[in-house]
Amino acid sequence: MAEKPHLNLVFIGHVDHGKSTLVGRLLLDTESIESHVIDKYRKEAEEKGKATFEFAWVMDKLKEERERGLTIDVAHKRFDTDKYYFTIIDAPGHRDFVKNMITGTSQADAAVLVVSVPDGPQAQTKEHVFLARTLGVEQLIVAMNKMDATKPEYDEKRFNEVKEQVSTLLRSVGFKVDEIPFIPVSAFKGDNAIKASGNLGWYKGPTILKSLDMIVQPEKPTKLPLRLPIQDVYTITGIGTVPVGRVETGILLPDMKISMQPADKAGEVKSIEMHHEIIPKAEPGDNVGFNVRGISRTDIRRGDVAGPADNPPTVAKTFTARIMVLNHPSVITKGYTPVFHCHTAQVACTFEELTAKLDPKSGETTEENPEFLKTGDAAIVKVRPTKPMVIEKTSEFPQLGRFAIRDMGQTVAAGMCIDVEKK
Repeated sequence: MAEKPHLNLVFIGHVDHGKSTLVGRLLLDTESIESHVIDKYRKEAEEKGKATFEFAWVMDKLKEERERGLTIDVAHKRFDTDKYYFTIIDAPGHRDFVKNMITGTSQADAAVLVVSVPDGPQAQTKEHVFLARTLGVEQLIVAMNKMDATKPEYDEKRFNEVKEQVSTLLRSVGFKVDEIPFIPVSAFKGDNAIKASGNLGWYKGPTILKSLDMIVQPEKPTKLPLRLPIQDVYTITGIGTVPVGRVETGILLPDMKISMQPADKAGEVKSIEMHHEIIPKAEPGDNVGFNVRGISRTDIRRGDVAGPADNPPTVAKTFTARIMVLNHPSVITKGYTPVFHCHTAQVACTFEELTAKLDPKSGETTEENPEFLKTGDAAIVKVRPTKPMVIEKTSEFPQLGRFAIRDMGQTVAAGMCIDVEKK
């Protein structure tokens, strides 16, 4: 059977709005998990006084998550529709866990925003929507959840009120609302997840499953020059140096002359393999190992990026970025040096200039050269890596321009590179 196209789907939204339950429901109804698993969880959930959490537990395998009824880490699960096979990234809605949401969302082709209709959009609904936009998620589906809990049940009037609120929010960060389906569902009861529901006779649009097949597969960036961030480097007896990584843009071919940056080493690709089979070429999205002549194991490391010898990856002396401060306990000032996570690189970088504070909704400048930035601020900043690192303009290589900023064991900000001063 020909492999269906693969897409990454992230579920985002406020804590307790039913993301994990909706994911569990989709997995159950597409028979990606057996019903006896859910029955077992249902019993456990009732005994722990957490009735209705059984679906969520499919994704929330960690014991701690069950005790707290929260999603902590990003769980990955596969399921199939008629057209695609999806990896679901269930992103935590809870405040402390936004960092995992960033790592999940930056890989997503599309997002399902889950909004509880009885509650309407909340603080984190806003934050996640802004983040999805900042991190480059283009396609969105809105699951209007808990329709079984509106008063009266399955109330069209309440659905329309909340739809209007969410639309305003999405418009404010630049989503095209007319292209986004708003689907009334009950993840818990199963209405409109896979099958159309008699309880929602007033709604004529697609179910969640149908809308997933309507996602447009993003074009693979094969026309761009090669960029392949290295995850690991091995020495294999009888073969030689074998870097491993995922092709982000362009195409990797045997006999290609490549440049590894910032190591500044040149080599030639001898062979490429994926899943232990030799392949004739590697395209964006492929995780591959490739044997390279002229570069030794000790020359390169995780965080280096391979590109064509005649168009090597950009090494930054400084770069300018647009960032969103997500969660910082105090304030960010000039001289602050947290760790930037960009593709596979993790490099401490110093804030050299706080150029402008922006209105997070419109992107307009609200203050030039602010003294400091705090949680919730969006800004343009100039940054100097403490050691050589590859970062590209998001306008040229979106896959290598996005990053998360971490400090004190949490993600404090996320952003994208808008300009690079080359080394």
